[in-house]
Amino acid sequence: MLHTDIPTRGEIEALAAATDDWCVSIYTPTESDSANPDQNRIAFWDQVRRALDSVTDPEARAALEEEFDLHIDDAEFWRYQSRTLVTLATPTRIRTYRVPNQLNASATVGERFYLKRLLRVVTFPQSAFVLALAEGGVRLVEVTADKPAYTVRVPGLPASAADHAGKAGLGDRAPKRRVQGEEGRKMRVRQYARAIDTELRDFLAGRHVPLILAATEPIDALFRSVNSYDNLLEESIPGNPERASDQELADRSREILDRHYALHLAQLVELLNERRGEGRGATDISDLARAASAGAVDTLLVDMDASVPGSISADGAVTFGEPTATDAPGILDEISRRVLLTGGRVLAVRAADLPDGAQAAGILRYAL
Repeated sequence: MLHTDIPTRGEIEALAAATDDWCVSIYTPTESDSANPDQNRIAFWDQVRRALDSVTDPEARAALEEEFDLHIDDAEFWRYQSRTLVTLATPTRIRTYRVPNQLNASATVGERFYLKRLLRVVTFPQSAFVLALAEGGVRLVEVTADKPAYTVRVPGLPASAADHAGKAGLGDRAPKRRVQGEEGRKMRVRQYARAIDTELRDFLAGRHVPLILAATEPIDALFRSVNSYDNLLEESIPGNPERASDQELADRSREILDRHYALHLAQLVELLNERRGEGRGATDISDLARAASAGAVDTLLVDMDASVPGSISADGAVTFGEPTATDAPGILDEISRRVLLTGGRVLAVRAADLPDGAQAAGILRYAL
């Protein structure tokens, strides 16, 4: 089983703001169930040694070695890994994140952390809730990137539509002059759906996780008519969810999440193209650097694998550098950092997701 530590938005912003003469960023591809449990540790140690060779301050190097030694000697830590281990260290502190994304190996040393790849982890998180809804019962299944799907307990959820109606079955005859037949059945199912929404409202309050409905008609449409959760996705898992295990629902939900994120990305690119005609969209790196420095970037799409050597001045002027053989933070990373620190959103995407072969694209808050 994968073991993950996903950074929060607040942690990402804190990492983006951190500065030190010696910021070490190491990305180590890992295997969660390797036949050789020391394989990950050996690969990490090789990267650490290469990074430390770049640290010329003896005191800083000694402090970093002590930090890394504590992790390298922790056998329990190395037993539980995900697909990539991200290690961010200064002489005074070390942070590690075990992430479910497969990220390329790299080891860099600079005045800031190399975060662009880590942003991929929080760009499109593979987590959701699945509401498995049928007249005969309801359950809420939590789906995460690393753990088996499981049913979470939601206090107050009705056991079934009939139970909520106080009847042995929805086919029971109603008293005279009450709604009867199929219309009566729909009315009771709608009341059942409303009761479910009421209980979910408290449970999901403050969350921004996608909710995916697994249901047949007409209960699918009836629940949607009373739903109050903003992150209910439009696409449902069809079929009777009572016949599907939690893991089966999770597997199908991931396909829906992929399509949802692909559509969201396509809509952002479409909006970007509209904004470019209004002077509020940019793909030129120099324009983006100036806009990010002015706090004008609302949303930035950046190629997670691209590297543009160079630096950016305080006012956003770009100085391009010579290509290097090693991966290192550069202009795109600094643009991303400035967008984060001014309240913007940064999405680390694949090159094919960006328009016109650009390495980055931004939707601006206002024209510059």
